[in-house]
Amino acid sequence: MQYFQVQRGKQGTKGQKQIMQENTDTLNFYRNMILGAAGIYFAVGMIFFDSFPALDLTLMTFAGIVFTCCYRFMASMATPKLAADGSILDEGCDLNIEGGIAEHVKDLVILTSGTVVLGTISTYFWLLWLLAPCRGAQLLWTNILGPWFFQETPKEPEERVLDKKQRKLERRMKYR
Repeated sequence: MQYFQVQRGKQGTKGQKQIMQENTDTLNFYRNMILGAAGIYFAVGMIFFDSFPALDLTLMTFAGIVFTCCYRFMASMATPKLAADGSILDEGCDLNIEGGIAEHVKDLVILTSGTVVLGTISTYFWLLWLLAPCRGAQLLWTNILGPWFFQETPKEPEERVLDKKQRKLERRMKYR
């Protein structure tokens, strides 16, 4: 019954130590996901195939580069800054915040892991990676290009005065 209760009031803030612990847990989870996907790929490949196709090895190398870059980026975001006496100056970015860039990086790790695991079945599953640039284009359009193209032009001060006069005249005509 506790799962269906609606949270009321303001959401509490997290402390520095809690953010650091959650960041460590998140990094461990995604490290295990990366190692698990690569392990499944190579274990299944060694059991069922005599040799890996050159295209699959190339794509797996690229996946390894993506995994490394994503993990290092998340680790650098979560690195706390400590003072000389060991006290925490800054706990680093919260990797679990909604709408942050870490969320998109984690999505890329999940997509790449799924693609690697499914790539053991067929080479055609590597085409799922094309979802990443599609998502990037969608984010670029909705957050940057769309608002920039469709923003209203700012009115000149003279036009604002004329608009005020026009509204004032319309109100006078309305009450007569």
